[in-house]
Amino acid sequence: MIELRVNGTTHQLDIDPHTPLLWALRDHIGLTGTKYGCGIGQCGACTVLLEGSAVRSCSLPVAGVGGQAITTIEGLTAGPLAKVGQAVQQAWTELDVVQCGFCQSGQIMQATALLAANPGPDHAAVDKALSGNICRCATYARIRTAVDAAARALA
Repeated sequence: MIELRVNGTTHQLDIDPHTPLLWALRDHIGLTGTKYGCGIGQCGACTVLLEGSAVRSCSLPVAGVGGQAITTIEGLTAGPLAKVGQAVQQAWTELDVVQCGFCQSGQIMQATALLAANPGPDHAAVDKALSGNICRCATYARIRTAVDAAARALA
């Protein structure tokens, strides 16, 4: 049995300890906002927060996260990161960042982790923090603008 604490709720899962967190979230808990992209931790579509830090859930075995606070896109507006998560999601909506939307949950999670750690990042810090999250639609300028807007809202 693996115990996962996701979005403030504890889940007991009878799964292989090597199962990637992504599949535990999607297939066993039913939280499908975290997306499968590349499967090797390179694209960022599967980004979740582990104790507030952005991690790639597709390459992280559940055995390594038991007992730690996991936040998915579904739980971002509650708990300790609610203020930051709400500001990021509001900026995304107001600035119409999304094009196809596939990468956006990972982008939002990465942006939330950035702003929680650095509430006033410059463009270089934003670019560095989000550089590992790939957007096939190339909405990078809108993503950066939304991060700037969320930072201003939090100031």
